[in-house]
Amino acid sequence: MPEGDAVWRTARRLHAALAGQVIAHSALRVPRLATTDLSGRHTIEVVSRGKHLLHRIEGDLTLHSHLRMEGSWRVHRGNRLPPAADRHTVRAVVATGERIAIGDSLGMLDLVRTSQEDRVVGHLGPDLLDPAFDRDLTLANLGKDPGRTVTEALLDQTNLAGIGTIFASEPLFLHGVHPWATVGEVGPDTVAELVDTARRLLVLSCRMGRTTATGRSGRDVVDDAWVHGRVGLPCKRCGDAIRLAPIGQQPRERVIFSCPTCQGGRAPTDDGSRQAPLGHGRADYLRR
Repeated sequence: MPEGDAVWRTARRLHAALAGQVIAHSALRVPRLATTDLSGRHTIEVVSRGKHLLHRIEGDLTLHSHLRMEGSWRVHRGNRLPPAADRHTVRAVVATGERIAIGDSLGMLDLVRTSQEDRVVGHLGPDLLDPAFDRDLTLANLGKDPGRTVTEALLDQTNLAGIGTIFASEPLFLHGVHPWATVGEVGPDTVAELVDTARRLLVLSCRMGRTTATGRSGRDVVDDAWVHGRVGLPCKRCGDAIRLAPIGQQPRERVIFSCPTCQGGRAPTDDGSRQAPLGHGRADYLRR
């Protein structure tokens, strides 16, 4: 699932293409919105809120979408619908005279009053990419359940918005925190450091134009993470093999990457059997 930085970049692309422009054609391909016509209205702005996209349109309307696991918004030049618009997975088409935005495999698509956006994003905690990010409220949210694992608390979008498994795994590694430690065991000072690091990495990824945890530059950079996606590969600090294990309860179970040596042991469910690399960064490692 795209994380806060990727959604922010998507919002920027859509805003650059649509803001201030008149919608010449729209097609919202979900049953409850099938007869909706947005043509003739101006796009005011497109912004992100955590992992949600808010396309604000004149007339107090907001087209809300969420990418979930497989969704995307692509912008095409011109005023003729490209072949991609005919795919059966396309859920939204918004066209101006010069650009066409296509929302494919969207996990959510709603049309709400802009003045009532809380109906779709009001449950979210403070957005880590908001310039007015409320750090105090975030830390208060995270501290409400000291018996919960720190990983589950960080991934809970009602506590803070924008973190996924990448920006949970990486700060936990950088601060040497065991992902299955509870919020109470980790302590408020370290929890605050985790939040600050996650925010720093998200902002860095926005500035660099791609998701990064190491900050390495250059077009040929691969394996741009400390632990995420590196299962079976050696830790860049100690050389031990990175491990992967599920965390949380269904339907919110996720997988988390960690170094058992740098982070204080394996997962409670990890029997220590060999885990093969997933492929992320593997070719780069094998070339060394």
